[in-house]
Amino acid sequence: MLLRQIERFLRQTNMPWTKFGRLAAHDPRFVADLRNGRIPRERTAERVEAFMSTYLANAMEGGHVL
Repeated sequence: MLLRQIERFLRQTNMPWTKFGRLAAHDPRFVADLRNGRIPRERTAERVEAFMSTYLANAMEGGHVL
């Protein structure tokens, strides 16, 4: 489930949910809306998953410990 992946990502990166929403979905309320039952479009979910993968890969490449 996308929300579980996002919650895990937020814990791993210590990123505020509003910042995540702005960066991943161009919507600072994205995570709050998901928590309240919003179902994202498939394309949005794919973009968010790609953001998380890229962010984590870049963090590991840069030697950042999450």
